[in-house]
Amino acid sequence: MKFENVKNIAIIGAGNMGHQIATLCAIHGFKTTCTDISEETLKKAEAFVEKYLPGRVEKGKLTEDQAKTARENLRFTSSLEDAVKNADFVIEAAVEVLDVKRKIFADLDKFAPAHAILATNSSYIVSSKIADATSRPEKVCNVHFFNPALVMKLVEVVQGEHVSDETADIAMAFCEKIDKVPVRLRKEVDGFLLNRIFRAIGREAQWILEMGVATHEDIDKACVYGAGHPMGPFRLNDLTGIDLSYTMGIEAFRATGDRSMLPIPSLVEHYIKGEYGQKTGKGWYDYNEK
Repeated sequence: MKFENVKNIAIIGAGNMGHQIATLCAIHGFKTTCTDISEETLKKAEAFVEKYLPGRVEKGKLTEDQAKTARENLRFTSSLEDAVKNADFVIEAAVEVLDVKRKIFADLDKFAPAHAILATNSSYIVSSKIADATSRPEKVCNVHFFNPALVMKLVEVVQGEHVSDETADIAMAFCEKIDKVPVRLRKEVDGFLLNRIFRAIGREAQWILEMGVATHEDIDKACVYGAGHPMGPFRLNDLTGIDLSYTMGIEAFRATGDRSMLPIPSLVEHYIKGEYGQKTGKGWYDYNEK
């Protein structure tokens, strides 16, 4: 398959990342279907699109015709089979649990056309752990967007040993088509590229907090005003989701047995309280305060 043949996109998962990636694809001319097992999540995703596109028109970022076409390009369904039956390129954006992803990819392999590329948006699970759940491992790769997907330019395309050059080339071209800046990792590595760097910073910041050396506010200030970061690690954690950090830490511990990968007690406390960050109104910071 050539990139020119990629016309239909399927997004698996209508959560924050999924519906933003779907919206992005629709804006850039792809016929896009977004699916989720939760009807409530689908309704929220559709409500987001109905508000976002007119908002872009008001800001002069899209014309009314462009917004209308983008909306016509995008549909939502609770049926996975329906979502991928005509797909040329599939992007999975479900929960970061390996067993769940393997089940999804096994189903994708059954329902999607044989030529379709099956990509995962996972931020840390390498596609080689998923590819053998399909009959097309050479077409399974990581295409990792950053949150918020509609804003952040970077996308990591990870080409493990099982991934064909054709698949990686098409993934890179797809990212450029939707106005992203893709970087190509020519081998799989834990944490990929940027998150591997940020994880080291974030873990050290969290242990500095846990040891009582400084508050999370002051650690963030040090990173912003000393290192020039756009936001500190705790503010960033609130943006990406404390629940995601918790799940990733637990899964990393299960995979390696390394106790240093476990979430720190302070993060676990927020997780247990349901304080996941911006999406719940409270995390390391309180977003309900004026």
